[in-house]
Amino acid sequence: MTQDFPAVSGSPHEVQEPKPFWRRTGTVVTSAALIAAVFGGVTGGVVGALNAPGSTVGASSAPVASQSSSSQSSSSQSSSSQSSSAQSSSTSDVSAIAAKVLPSVVQVNVASAQGEGVGSGVVLSSDGRILTNNHVVSGARQVTVTLDDGRTVDAEVVGTDVSSDLAVLQASGIGGLTAATFANSDDVRIGDQVVAIGSPEGLQGTVTSGIVSALDRKVTVPGSTRRSNPVSYQAIQTDASINPGNSGGPLINAAGQVIGINSAIYSPASDSGQAGSVGIGFAIPSNQARQIAEGLT
Repeated sequence: MTQDFPAVSGSPHEVQEPKPFWRRTGTVVTSAALIAAVFGGVTGGVVGALNAPGSTVGASSAPVASQSSSSQSSSSQSSSSQSSSAQSSSTSDVSAIAAKVLPSVVQVNVASAQGEGVGSGVVLSSDGRILTNNHVVSGARQVTVTLDDGRTVDAEVVGTDVSSDLAVLQASGIGGLTAATFANSDDVRIGDQVVAIGSPEGLQGTVTSGIVSALDRKVTVPGSTRRSNPVSYQAIQTDASINPGNSGGPLINAAGQVIGINSAIYSPASDSGQAGSVGIGFAIPSNQARQIAEGLT
């Protein structure tokens, strides 16, 4: 029996009980016994803790309720038409972004002494340079990457930067890949539409969408080993669904450009092990990622 096993760290100061966790989003397949040893006795849920106290939902006002049936019907049809049009436009935008960027995203497959792992990566060059998270490949004995067209090729770790949780890989014997385009992350604004692409739980090419929820959010996650120091960085926060296996994949703006590298989520633990996305994900800004990557290649 195998289960996914992400790294975890302590909870933010403002939430005492139940205890939530910062989680890295690499997926590692390991033994159930190890899962039990790490997560035994750890429970939690953060819905109540994250909801603002005293929030209420009010009833509709009397004038709205007293509209005539014909007026309500006309208003309903107009609203429905506008909603359908907006939904269609939104879906079309995400589809166009996905079609543009999917060829530039790979799945990173790792074998280590602890088991097998899955992460994601962003193509930096046509000859197979790939950017991912350091925690995805830390301790790896073997690394392969699965391309968007389904081919799996060997890869080696060219360089890592533990302090920024970034790493660069080189895929072997390939060419003609589509390199991703990086945007200036200083131009990102709260509320911007974003798309995340990666391999959550090994489901390659998964596309989710959301908005930029916050900027310059300080995130501290555990080191890549139990003895290594924690890693901290100022992150882009998003509500786009990010789960274990998304680590190293891109967070993309409406123009199909990379604005961040998905790296961590805020998630409660459960008796059975890890919990998934609760709409609080974090990405290393593209300016930082690009600068570090250039120094590793």
